[in-house]
Amino acid sequence: MKITILAVGTRGDVQPYIALGQGLRAAGHEVWVAAASNFEGFVREFGLHYARLDASFRDLLQSDALQQAMTSRNPIQRQREVLRMVHHSLELFAAGTWEVCQGADAIIYSTIAVTAYSVAEKLGVPCFWAPLMPVTRTRFFPSLTTPLGNGRSGLLNWLSHLIEEQAAWQPARSFVNQWRRQTLNLKPFPFWGPYGLLEERRLPVLYGFSAHVVPRPADWSERIHMTGYWFLDSLDGWQPPDGLVDFIEAGPPPVYIGFGSMFSRDAEATTRIVVEALRRCGQRAVLATGWDSLGGVELPETVFQIDSAPHDWLFPRMAAVVHHGGAGTTAAGLRAGVPSVIVPFAADQPFWAQRVYELGAGVRPVPHQKLSAERLAEAVSEAVSSSQLRRRAAAIGERIREENGVARAVEIVQDVVCSNAGENGQRVWDRAILPQRT
Repeated sequence: MKITILAVGTRGDVQPYIALGQGLRAAGHEVWVAAASNFEGFVREFGLHYARLDASFRDLLQSDALQQAMTSRNPIQRQREVLRMVHHSLELFAAGTWEVCQGADAIIYSTIAVTAYSVAEKLGVPCFWAPLMPVTRTRFFPSLTTPLGNGRSGLLNWLSHLIEEQAAWQPARSFVNQWRRQTLNLKPFPFWGPYGLLEERRLPVLYGFSAHVVPRPADWSERIHMTGYWFLDSLDGWQPPDGLVDFIEAGPPPVYIGFGSMFSRDAEATTRIVVEALRRCGQRAVLATGWDSLGGVELPETVFQIDSAPHDWLFPRMAAVVHHGGAGTTAAGLRAGVPSVIVPFAADQPFWAQRVYELGAGVRPVPHQKLSAERLAEAVSEAVSSSQLRRRAAAIGERIREENGVARAVEIVQDVVCSNAGENGQRVWDRAILPQRT
């Protein structure tokens, strides 16, 4: 069958869906990955079909308006402005979603691909929501972006998820419902959004993370699947940048430092803090510039700068990894079995940072707003020198490496969607997971 995967977000967001696409292709399916144009080469490099979506998350992240909104001290105003700008791209994305999903037999969509379900409903094909972070209501922990209280109250935890849902839905409600009526000829979603409807219709959810990191809440229904991480390993024949191997082998294992897709308004200042922290704690480092989050500073011989390198190759060679706490980078650090120092910026990053700390696989998080050479030097020193951290990180890494999240996700997709074969080899869809036409 033809499966379209809508992968919206940063490179760390898109990468797991390419891994999932590879698994589906190996199982005999035709797989298309729809993503922003800057990911076309990335998708094709791994042998998958590419479809263009005219919505660049990178441009949004690096916009002056978003950067100003993220620095607002008023959390309500900050959320409103961020959502307003995100939903400004919704018109382009909605049209693109309809186009790239034509001919699909099933649709898999990422956390913020909010129009995908409506397209599946109109086309009458099954779909799967595949978030990379836990967003399903539960009483066992609060929402990632709108926590209430200390996380110990089941009622407050549940309420925080409801608030998060409405904070995301209400700014988009008018557009989405108008688009459903006028373009797709579908009934609008209820005032409170599609969440209860999707639960009622048993929409399958595929979570691409490990239960060793986020224990499965007891109040999640059977439609919620935790598969384990979807790791994308480096291609055969990949070669590291000139000099990188020599640098790594020239002394004790260095630390990795990179903030991925996080755009810094003053990358030079952040890099100076990093260099000074390394000087204070006497550590060598591999510095990854990412999406201009670091760079612009003359580096000492003890720091080797790269644009990027596959985490499955690089991280096991490091003494510790310092990063922003994105879901993909966090997973790679845990899989490598080395301690983490997480400097969360926003969104789900504080959640992953706290989870790694609570698991004993990393030091206490150092929020980006409080980053200083002194704090970072102390955190790196602890991560490198603590035998307890190293043992705990290694144990968690071993358990994660025993999982095969891609294989499990492929199995679920096939089991749920293809219940049996009909006449002439055609698939008979499980009606329970088809979007119900309205």
